Parts: sequence; C-alpha cells; structure tokens
Amino acid sequence: VISIAQGAIYIITVAFASILIVHFAVNAYFPYFWVDMKYFWELLQILVRFLSRRRRKPHFFALDRFLEQAAARPDKLFIVFENERYTYAQTDNRSNQLARALQVQPGYRAGDTVALFMGNEPDFMFTWLALAKLGSPAALLNHNIRTKSLLHSFSCSGATVLIVAPELKGAVEDVLPSLTQQSVTVLLMTNHCPTPGILSFTEKVNAESDCPLPRSLRSHVNFKSPAVFIYTSGTTGLPKAAVVNQNRLLTALAVLSSNGVSSKDVIYLNLPLYHTAGFIIGFIGSIETGSTIVLRRKFSASQFWDDCRKHSVTVVQYIGEVMRYLCSTPQRENDKEHKVRLAIGNGVRPEIWREFISRFGNIQIREFYASTEGNVGFVNYVGKIGAIGRVNFIQSVKPILFPFVLVKYDTERDEPARGADGLCVQAPKGETGLLVSKITDIAPFEGYAQNAEQTERKRLRDVLKKGDLYFNSGDLMRIDQENFIYFQDRVGDTFRWKGENVATTEVSDILTICDSIQEANVYGVQVPGHEGRTGMAAVTLKEDARFDARKLYSHVSEYLPSYARPRFIRVQSAVEVTGTFKQMKVKLVEQGFDPGQIQEPVFILEEREKSYVALSPAIYSSIISGNVKL
Repeated sequence: VISIAQGAIYIITVAFASILIVHFAVNAYFPYFWVDMKYFWELLQILVRFLSRRRRKPHFFALDRFLEQAAARPDKLFIVFENERYTYAQTDNRSNQLARALQVQPGYRAGDTVALFMGNEPDFMFTWLALAKLGSPAALLNHNIRTKSLLHSFSCSGATVLIVAPELKGAVEDVLPSLTQQSVTVLLMTNHCPTPGILSFTEKVNAESDCPLPRSLRSHVNFKSPAVFIYTSGTTGLPKAAVVNQNRLLTALAVLSSNGVSSKDVIYLNLPLYHTAGFIIGFIGSIETGSTIVLRRKFSASQFWDDCRKHSVTVVQYIGEVMRYLCSTPQRENDKEHKVRLAIGNGVRPEIWREFISRFGNIQIREFYASTEGNVGFVNYVGKIGAIGRVNFIQSVKPILFPFVLVKYDTERDEPARGADGLCVQAPKGETGLLVSKITDIAPFEGYAQNAEQTERKRLRDVLKKGDLYFNSGDLMRIDQENFIYFQDRVGDTFRWKGENVATTEVSDILTICDSIQEANVYGVQVPGHEGRTGMAAVTLKEDARFDARKLYSHVSEYLPSYARPRFIRVQSAVEVTGTFKQMKVKLVEQGFDPGQIQEPVFILEEREKSYVALSPAIYSSIISGNVKL
C-alpha cells in the first residue's frame, strides 16, 4: 500500500513538474501563447453565436437583437442625451411611431431607401430603428457636406426620401430645387416648416400609435440586403456610398461584446453616427450588449471627463485625434478620478498612447483596424503600444477564412509593385507593404452603390496568382518580428485630417472651378503635434489672373467642409506631372509647407482674417513649435 501511495505521489509530482516546465517554456519561447488562446476562445464563441443566429427562422438581424433587448430589459436606460433620457422600451415605442408616420408619407413605400441628414441626436437612432422595421436601408449622410457633395451623396444611394434635422434646414434649402425636380420627399424633424417643398414631420410622428409593426413589412429582407450606406471619400473626389449589408451588420453586433463590454457598462458616444465607428461600434455594438449610451452632439475635450464622471461612463470610443486633444487639455488633480476602464478605437500614436495612460490611469486601450467597405480587420488584443493588431497562430487558418497579404508598393508610380511575371511582390516581414485581402464568399467586398467604376478600382487582380481577386485597402502596413501589425500610412489620393477622410481629387475639382485657378494638385502634409495630414494645394493661375486670397477663402468655405479645406496654398508656375501625365506629389509632400525649402509663394488659411495670408518664417516656426494649432 505504501509502495502504491509513493508511486502515486511520484507520478503527481512528475506531472506537476512537467506542467510547470511546459508553462515556463511556453512563456519563454511563446510569450503571447496564452493571450492568443484566450482571444481564439473569444473568437470561437463569437463564431458559434453568429452561426446560430444565421440559422434562425425567420431571419435574425441587428433589429431583432434590439427587440430582444427591449423585451428583456424594457426599463433599462438606453440613451442619455443632454437632459433627455430614453429606456429601451421608450426607444422601441418612439421608433414605432416614426415608422408609422413614414408609412403614409408621399413618395415612400416600405423597403425604399431613406437618407438621414442628421447630427448626433436620439432621433437619428429612433429613425434608423424605424427604417429597419419597415425593411428600408438608411443612407447616413455626413452632416458637414453641402451643395454638390450633398446632392451627389443623396443621389447615389437611390433614396426617395430625405429626413433632416432642424439645424440643417438651410443646407437642404440650398439644394431644394434639385431635390424637388427629382420628386424627393423632404421631411424636417420639426412641428412646423414654412418652406414650400419641405414637410414638417415631428407633429405627424407624435400623432401616431406606438404599437409594434407587423414583421411582414420586412419579409423581403435577406442577409445580402443593404442595411445602411456609409460614406467614404476616395479617389473619385466625391463621397462614395459603401454598402453595408445585413450579414455584415449582424457580424458587427459582436464587436463590443468581444471586448468584454456588457449590459453593466455605460458607453460614451461622441463620434459621428454617420461614421462606421459611431454607428456600428457605438450604436449597433451597444444593442448587442444591452449597454447604456451617453450620446453627445460632438466631441469636446474640455467636457469629456466631466461627462464621464457625471454619467459613470465605463467605456469610451476614440480616434487618434481624440486622444491627443484630451492629452492637450490643462492637467487637473482629478484626472484619474473616473470609472472609465476601456477605450476602443483606432489611430492613436504610441507617444499619445503612453501619455494618455500615464495621465488618466490604467485604462485598457483596445486599438483595432477596419474600414467601412473592407473585408479584413485586426484587433490589438494584447495591448502592444502602437500596434493595430497581431498575426498569431490562429492566422494559420487565414488562407481559408480571411486571407490577406502585404505587397510592395511603388510610391512614385502610385501602384503595387509587380515582378517580371506580372504578379505582386510580397513585402518581407519588417518592411512596409500595401494591405490587400482576398475577396471570397466568406470575406466579400460589396462595393459602392451606383458606382461600378470606383468599385472596380478597389479590386486588385493577379496578386499572388493569375486570376485571383483582392481588395485594395489603400493602407500601408508593417509586420514586425513578433508578428504585431503597425499602420504606416495611406496611399493614393486620400488622406485623413480631423478624423475625416479627405479625397484630393474632390478638393482639386472644387479649387479649379474658382475663377483664377487653372490647375490644382492637392495632397496631405504632416504637421508636428497633429494626427493625420492636413490639406495643401499646389496651384497654377490662369493667364493674366492674380491670386485672390480672400476670394479663394470664400470659395473653399462655401464648397468644402472645414476639415477638407486646404490649410496651405502653394502658387506654382506649372504643375509637375509624370510621363503618364499623373500629377507628381511625392516631392511636394516631402517639402511640406516649409517656406525655407520652397521658392514659390506659400499661403496659410487664416479663419480670423477670412482669407489666405502669406506664410512667413515666423508663422511657420510657431506651427512647428506647437504654439499655433491648426
């Protein structure tokens, strides 16, 4: 008996020692193994939940998850907005009223696309839910756009109805003749509107019943049906309507829950609801988790933490600029006195990341990468400062599920580099390359509404073998020796400023309709202490014309939102082009806006003067030193 007991003890000891050895060996040689395994388990749970919902009959969509939450927790607070409070049940009821009011409006039929021209407010959320109950896709218009861009964005969605916030009435009146000509029904969220051609809508909504609508109204909707159109800028210049179908929205439900967010959390949403981050991650993500949303019209660095303390916020969203703005505010003794535990977003620089944590406390930063129309994404679940994601052993199944590759990019020719065989050249580990992801049934690219040309431009053929098809992200990435992924830059004709994508050709088109400008080469330049790139334009003048700084300021102010207006203007005698007559940008970008490197006149946009003024060495030094913020 003693011998048996001793043997058992020996076996247990050996087993325990073996486990310890394996554990230390794994930690030594594979330091991220356990966190990789945890992430894999989370992904597996998400996949099982997603497939379970896909098999449900009738079809289960994001709206159905909201209806589940409204039934399970009707009295739970869903939206906090200024002095207004709405529970899940109240939100459900209000959206029923909106849907019923919309049903009887002229020019609308259930299933028709409807455009929302609204800022961050509860009516935006109520209206989207109402449209979902009617089986109608929603086109989420950027409320900063005006005139030509507004008309273009509305038209390419195929919408027949435009629902407008009261504060945007003037912008709609500017294009009302065109809308009237197209027989568009324009509904203003107000009780009274004297403008002919614009119907007041709120009074009609208030008069409707809040009883649930029959499911049959959306019986035509399937997983491939468009749910929303979210606009993104690109090489066309004008905004493109990226199609987000029901299947993708169903997948997006898991974004917040996969980051550990639950119904106990309070989420601070100050990013625009017309953007992917605000709408899909903030709004749709909260529907999945059953969380409370504290909604703000727009971001305010000075009130951010006071809001978080007032409402006991636990989760915040960010883009890179948000983090920097918060770190730029004057320090307070109570900087770390809050309940925020998690920040989800993208675009934060390593130095800002470190400063943010040091100043505001041990907040988990969950950096991710995704694009509105793209078919691949990454999550930095490890918390590696500066990285947007990680390629781990799980990616060994990527060739089957979501295959992606980094390929070398020729910046002079502004296109992927190709070898003698005509195929793209893979970028070695540690080198920067263009992110491209294979288009498959599992990872589709839906493209842009009514824009076959731009849809085709985002498709890249003959990448690794003849006949294959990939999505061109337009983003340059780098993978380090530990398999962490880092965002490097954007390529082509788009840059990012103030959290918005700016299409250079759109700005160029706007500049060249100004009387005095012959040609305009628009590009983004980096400014110390600022995220992204600000706009700069190298222009040539028409024969016998002079540079009218005040007139140009008025022109860009009228036609372009503030983030897209060129901050710097460089007046040239001729625009340099390549052998294939493409405008050359590389040298211009390298020279930036430094008057010491540029022999030609350079001007800076000055809001107080309502004009462009000459960029002097003194002004330049103030910008570089950070004394002047753009």
